[in-house]
Amino acid sequence: MNTKTPLEGIKVLELASVLAGPSVGMFFAELGASVIKVENITTEGDVTRKWKLANEDVDTDISGYFSCVNWGKKSIAINLMENEGLDIIYKLVSNSDIVLVSYKPGDAEKLKVDYPTLKQYNSSIIYSHITGYGLKNNRAGFDAIIQAESGFTYMNGNPKSPPTKMPVALMDVLAAHHLKEAILLAILYKERTGKGQYIESSLFKAGISSLANQATNWLVGKSIPERIGSDHPNIVPYGTIFQTSDKKEIVLAAGTDKQFKELISILGKPELAEDKKFAKNQDRVKNKKEILSILQNLISEYSREEILNIFQEKRIPAGGVFNMKEAFEVPESQDMILHGKYNNSKDIKGVKSVAFTTTDKMSKETLSPPPHYAEHTKLILKNELGFNNNEINEMINKGVVYARKG
Repeated sequence: MNTKTPLEGIKVLELASVLAGPSVGMFFAELGASVIKVENITTEGDVTRKWKLANEDVDTDISGYFSCVNWGKKSIAINLMENEGLDIIYKLVSNSDIVLVSYKPGDAEKLKVDYPTLKQYNSSIIYSHITGYGLKNNRAGFDAIIQAESGFTYMNGNPKSPPTKMPVALMDVLAAHHLKEAILLAILYKERTGKGQYIESSLFKAGISSLANQATNWLVGKSIPERIGSDHPNIVPYGTIFQTSDKKEIVLAAGTDKQFKELISILGKPELAEDKKFAKNQDRVKNKKEILSILQNLISEYSREEILNIFQEKRIPAGGVFNMKEAFEVPESQDMILHGKYNNSKDIKGVKSVAFTTTDKMSKETLSPPPHYAEHTKLILKNELGFNNNEINEMINKGVVYARKG
C-alpha cells in the first residue's frame, strides 16, 4: 500500500502534448498528484500516440514514445473548438491547482485557454507554460531545431562528421526540469500567500542555460567549441572512447593529475606521468592526440570486462559504452523501471521521472500505465464534474467529447 505523498490532493490539468509538458505531468503524478490529460478530439489525441517504431503494434494507441511520459494519468478527449468543450475545460480548471500548456505564444488566447481567461475560473491557479523561444517569439518549439540553434548540434559529433543532433529530445527534457522547479516554488508561494502564478519556461533558454563550460569557453576563453567526439575540451583523458580487444568500447574520466598517474601506472607506463608533455592536465590537452593514441594502444590489449574490473578495483573512473539493453542490465537501473498491466493482461514497462530519494517517501510506489485515448472521459465527467449518464451520452453524440469504448 502506498504511503501518503506530500502532493496527494494536488490536481493537475494537462493541456500540453508531446514530451516537455507531459513529462512534467508525469513527474507530479509520481509525487502523488492527480493528473488529468486533456486530449483534443480534432487531432485524435496526443500526436505521440502515433509516433511508433516500425516493429511496434499497429493496433494499439500506446506507442513506445507516448508511454515514456504519460504514466499515472487519466485521459479525457474534448473538442476545444466547441463552446461546450471549453465549458468542460473551465469546470476542470475551477477544481485544479496546476494547468500545464505547451502552446506557442498567441495560440492559447485563440483557443480561449490563456492565463487571464482561466484565472477568471480559478484565481489561484498555477498556469505553467512551455514555449519554444519565450513569449516574445511565436515560433513553434521543435527540439531538433532548438538543439541546432542553441549550439548543441554544431559541437556534437566527431571532427570529420557533420553536426549531429543528440538522440533524445534534450531541450524538452531540460525545459521540463526548469518548469518542475518553478511549479514547486509556486506551490510553496501559494501555500504562503494563497496566490496563483503564471510560469513560463522555454526550450531555447533551457538549452542556453545548460551549455555550462562550453558557453564560458566562448564567453570567457573566446574559443568556439568544435566537434571533438566524446573528448572533453578542458580535460584529458576525459570522455574519450577507447576500443578493447573484444571490439567493445569503454570511456575514461581521469579528471585529475593524480588519477592520470594511477591510470598510466596500471597500464604499465608509469614513466609517462613524469613526462613534461603529459604530467599536467593542460600539457595533456596540448598533446591530446599523442597521449590518447598511447592509451588506445595500451587498452586494446585487454577485453572490456577485464580492463573495467581492473579499473574498478584501483578506483580509476571508467565505464563501458553500453547499448540500451546493457544499460538496463545495470543493477541500479532496476529501481527506475515502471511495471504496468492493462485489462487485456498486456504488460508494459516505462521509466520513472523521479530520480531522487528522500528520508520520508515523497513519490508513489506504483503508477497506472499510460492511458488509452479517452479512456477516462466518462469517469472524469461523472466523478469530477457531476454529469449524469444522459448528459454524458448527449455530449458524446454531439461530438463535444469522445469516450473510448470497452
